[in-house]
Amino acid sequence: MVVETMMREKLSYKEAARQFEIPCDKRVADWERIYLTEGAGGLYIERRGRSSKGRPQQFPQKVEEDLLAEVQRLRAENAYLKKLQALVLERERHQKKK
Repeated sequence: MVVETMMREKLSYKEAARQFEIPCDKRVADWERIYLTEGAGGLYIERRGRSSKGRPQQFPQKVEEDLLAEVQRLRAENAYLKKLQALVLERERHQKKK
């Protein structure tokens, strides 16, 4: 393995890349970071492309109820403000006619 050999022989990223014919020494640095954080098994995980968003986050029941109540309150407030704006515009149009 590149990382194990690099660590055992105390090679720099550039030296390891040159020895194993890897075009970019940054790739070796990435492999070392993954190896040190996740172990050898981490090097077998597919990491190309965008990562998936995964499953939606689950909130505790109380937090979810509070969020739903806030959404309902904000929707009611929005509807009220739209109605108020319509009434104000109607009043202004009515006053301009006189």
